[in-house]
Amino acid sequence: MKKVVSILITLVLSSVSLFASYNSLGVPDSSEIREQLAERWFEAPLSAVRQNMPEVYYNEAGQKFQVRLEETNDTFNIFVSPSSEINVTVYTSKGVSVEKQEVFPGDSAGSFVLVRDKKTEKPIRVRYYFMKNNEVFVQITPGQKTALADMVIYNNYAARGVPTGVPFAKFYEISFEDLMNVTKTKLPWKYVTADCTVYHSVQQMIAVIKEKLPKIMIANDAMYDENNQLVHISSGNKYSTDGLDETKLYLSSAGFLKWIADGLVEPVAGGRLKRAPLIQETVKVKDNGHQGVLSKKYNLFFGLDWVRNLASAVISVQNGRTYLFNQSGVDVKINPFASAVTDAGVANTVTFVEDSGYTASVLKSLLYVLAATEPGNCYFGAIRATDRTAVPEVKYFSECCAFFPYFLEDGSFQCTVFMNGRQMYIDDFILLHSEDFIYLTRVKSDERFFPN
Repeated sequence: MKKVVSILITLVLSSVSLFASYNSLGVPDSSEIREQLAERWFEAPLSAVRQNMPEVYYNEAGQKFQVRLEETNDTFNIFVSPSSEINVTVYTSKGVSVEKQEVFPGDSAGSFVLVRDKKTEKPIRVRYYFMKNNEVFVQITPGQKTALADMVIYNNYAARGVPTGVPFAKFYEISFEDLMNVTKTKLPWKYVTADCTVYHSVQQMIAVIKEKLPKIMIANDAMYDENNQLVHISSGNKYSTDGLDETKLYLSSAGFLKWIADGLVEPVAGGRLKRAPLIQETVKVKDNGHQGVLSKKYNLFFGLDWVRNLASAVISVQNGRTYLFNQSGVDVKINPFASAVTDAGVANTVTFVEDSGYTASVLKSLLYVLAATEPGNCYFGAIRATDRTAVPEVKYFSECCAFFPYFLEDGSFQCTVFMNGRQMYIDDFILLHSEDFIYLTRVKSDERFFPN
């Protein structure tokens, strides 16, 4: 029986061996190099590996790789890394110049690293880097009968401990294309593979919004209605324009999102969105429950209602059919991650919470997956903050924001955040709202985007 399994594994791997110098993601491949390294690098004792000087090899495609040892307090790591170039500023007596320098980053696309324990010298994991973003990778760990596979996206596991059916040592020499084939039904590759040429409408909207930002001023409770009148969101009454600069736009956090939505709606419908449908309640609470009692004093779900109704209105116009929020499919409710890397180690996690959304810590990973699986969408977000000055604490949705995730043609992931008339980096947003929940609704981007 073991012989039959061995033959089947050999057939699976040999059937794709023609891809040793090529793979569908265009990742530099070192498999033919690694086939030569097991005895002296991957399986040799640390004392012997330390005697090895860094070595340089070329694969059949002419791509250059370096093999080297790096040590930490607890592990020793063997890297097989492709060559790349960086610009280095050189200061001399003749002045300053910029020169290209060859480097072999251990976490660039195409890099392979074997991590071994210093005390036992046993392998801990093999890691394959295959994306421009080095926080996205696949790693293989030894199992009792077969190697196990993990897929990690920005500190969140899209898959963890999945049996591969292949012995761990086989991954010392397996190509990246072989890895994809062996795990194609076991790892969610759709989360990390995307056509990087289909995000033009997202980038177009970002460019238009950025161009308009200098004209936007933040004003509490302010929006422009369907008649282009500045009004209060809460009441619909006209906003006092005394002392306001008529060349500027005055918008609240929610009004800013409506301004974006109107830019999508007006070119199609010939008019802007009305206020009344956007403030319809979307969350039902018991009158005598904790949230019901608080709702009589606070507008707990304003931001959530707003982004749901706003996204539903946009999709209604785009599809030529009226949708209520619970019919439109605009709510983002996917649960792509089962666990996360935390300061205390790997912890199980619940990604999505009904009527609350997602913790900020999962947001970058989530938007990466959404960009790959829902290309061309942007997302309206409602932020659930906590008022800790109240007793007991009050959790409420107030401020709103917009996320524009996309991939550049070189495969690198980007996400632009707009909030309160300003642009933010996604990492800064996450840091700022580390203790908050963010609820997302999806909106289809469009090149026909002309905000007022």
